[in-house]
Amino acid sequence: MSDFLTSGVRDFPDLSDTTQTPKQLGYYFPAEFAAHEATWLSWPHKEASWPGKLESIFASYSEFVKVLAQSERVRINVADEQMKNFALGHLSKAGVNLDQVEFFFHPTNDAWCRDHGPAFLINPAADIKKVIVDWGYNAWGGKYPPFDLDDVIPSLIGKHFNIPVFHPGIVMEGGSVEFNGKGTVLTSTCCLLNENRNPHLNQGQVETFLSEYYGIDQVLWVEEGIVGDDTDGHIDDTIRFVNEDTVLSVVETNTKDDNYEPLQKNIKALSKMRLLNGKQLNVVELPMPEEVIHEDLRLPASYANFYISNKNVLVPTYRSKFDQQALDIIAGCFPEREVVGIDSTDIIWGLGSFHCLSQQEPSI
Repeated sequence: MSDFLTSGVRDFPDLSDTTQTPKQLGYYFPAEFAAHEATWLSWPHKEASWPGKLESIFASYSEFVKVLAQSERVRINVADEQMKNFALGHLSKAGVNLDQVEFFFHPTNDAWCRDHGPAFLINPAADIKKVIVDWGYNAWGGKYPPFDLDDVIPSLIGKHFNIPVFHPGIVMEGGSVEFNGKGTVLTSTCCLLNENRNPHLNQGQVETFLSEYYGIDQVLWVEEGIVGDDTDGHIDDTIRFVNEDTVLSVVETNTKDDNYEPLQKNIKALSKMRLLNGKQLNVVELPMPEEVIHEDLRLPASYANFYISNKNVLVPTYRSKFDQQALDIIAGCFPEREVVGIDSTDIIWGLGSFHCLSQQEPSI
């Protein structure tokens, strides 16, 4: 275990032409199922995100870290020494291998590192093999101010590691995009074309930003998210790539449920899609859990919010009769990884789960 400060770091390394985009320089965003150097997290601390339940999430959160640390480093943003020691107490109690954990004194507003964390792109053939894209971040359309600390996290990490940082100048969130590692990204119109993100951009312009700053060649769009999702329909709650041509897509079996029709619409859209090589997507259906309700609010509980680590797939479970079925389906898609279910019933009160909380750093 170690911890780091970001003061006194070196200047960013020079790129030959900083007017070029990452794609023009040969960089791309790898699929999550590619090898990781580490997983980034931001330690949860915001009571307003889990009102009345913050203390109850740390056991499951620490179990998540424990499994991650079995196959890769875990890099955690904390505000200060006090928060670091608080985190250490929970991680130690859970039996986490602390030799695999690194702390960084990067204060955050909230814990959702998928959206405020760095987007790491790689180019194994370049002298500088890894860069960071620091998208603008506005807490899902300005819903939860303040978000100033979260907005600068990618640049702080770039400074610490002396990694060049690109600033596209538009709002984008990691949970809104899903990659196959072969030039294709999946996303949703309900999120990326929402007026609370980038109202000055049309769909074609959004696609250009995705292409140039994620290093991809194809954008595939679905329309819908799930009920209770305050991100306006992040793709990581609905559709996930498990390999370059196969997706898991959540479906609702109860025809009277509000999620039934929107998720069927997504399935129909996926069936018409073709990848860059002309191949049709393989679509594997993944059930939704039963409704998870807290204080009369329906929460965005979804098994699709899993996280793929080097050796495991960490899946949120909800004390539902569909938990085991979902775990079995996901296991069938990842024969070389062990699927681990971790109770997310309290964590989802924050309106996100393990994928929302994490961001991968690829290895080279």
